[in-house]
Amino acid sequence: MSTHAKRERLLLADLLEAAGPDAPTLCEGWRTRDLAAHVVVRERRPDAAAGAVVPVLKERMDRVTAEFAEKPYEELIQLIRSGPPKFSPFTIKQVDEGANVVEFYVHAEDVRRAQPDWSARELDPVFADALWSRLEKAARLLGRKAPVGLVLRRPNGQTAVAHRGTPVVTASGEPGELVMYLYGRQGSAKVALEGEPDAIERLRETKQLGI
Repeated sequence: MSTHAKRERLLLADLLEAAGPDAPTLCEGWRTRDLAAHVVVRERRPDAAAGAVVPVLKERMDRVTAEFAEKPYEELIQLIRSGPPKFSPFTIKQVDEGANVVEFYVHAEDVRRAQPDWSARELDPVFADALWSRLEKAARLLGRKAPVGLVLRRPNGQTAVAHRGTPVVTASGEPGELVMYLYGRQGSAKVALEGEPDAIERLRETKQLGI
């Protein structure tokens, strides 16, 4: 049975392939070729990918990613589609699901939502619950720099605190939209904000959400 991560991986590969190597994405400064290279490096070059969390390794990560971006685009797509190398921890189902469900969902949406004619994707309830579960666990990390208190609320009433503080703004939306919002894609996330007008404005202006 296909897992969420495997399904999102194949969708991401299909979207990148259809868009071509020079299409825009929601990742500032990245075209589709750059995004594809990032995904491949993250999965196949852990020595470089560590630069995403270890500042002293960032220069190495950027250099290796640029080298991969020079490869034929079709090769990058195939490396994504075929999955991690044999001895990668990502070959373990639990690791793949834990690390890649949100990663691939967000990057697939980075490609989709950068196109002028994009429309909201309707997620099945099981997948929506999976995204919400991961968002609950990561909310405090992703929202730690919010300029105001921030609460996430999905349509069924479930909530998660992303940042403690006052005044409080509540962001309401489907789990997939809240994921995009808290991962720094506020401009393309379909969420409703409730709270004091000044607090909402401060939240809208911030670029501090996400990793």
